[in-house]
Amino acid sequence: MILYLDSSALVKRYVSEPGSQETKVVIEAASLVGTVVVSRAEVAAALAKAVRMDALTQSEAWASLQAFRAEWNNFVQVQVNQMVVARADTMAWEQGLRGYDAVHLAAALIWQESMHQAVRCFTFDLRLWIAARSVGLTPGPQDLPDLVDSWRASQP
Repeated sequence: MILYLDSSALVKRYVSEPGSQETKVVIEAASLVGTVVVSRAEVAAALAKAVRMDALTQSEAWASLQAFRAEWNNFVQVQVNQMVVARADTMAWEQGLRGYDAVHLAAALIWQESMHQAVRCFTFDLRLWIAARSVGLTPGPQDLPDLVDSWRASQP
């Protein structure tokens, strides 16, 4: 399996939270794991935000960031170029996505087209998950809509 991870899935590799176990299992099963290069900044920003929101301590976030940086070169890094940005423009408009979510979707699609093989797009963003499915990618986790509903129901 060829696996594309957006930043919401990448963070779950380094931080224990709902979805982390599913992410670790799918990464281990993949023959190739890739992401777009902007994920590097997005993961760092997500970890910094977790510290600001008291979800992680400074030392926990720093350890997670260092582990992510150490593994960065193990990921196939889809480059952002004019073709990716032009496709993201279309995806943002047609799928109603935020900018970087559209970049993730475009990068995963272009990677799938260049590989001539199915790419599984793993994300914990429901809107991106739905968009990935609608444009011909295999989204994961397979049961994300149910997971999101159960997470929402468990919140106060």
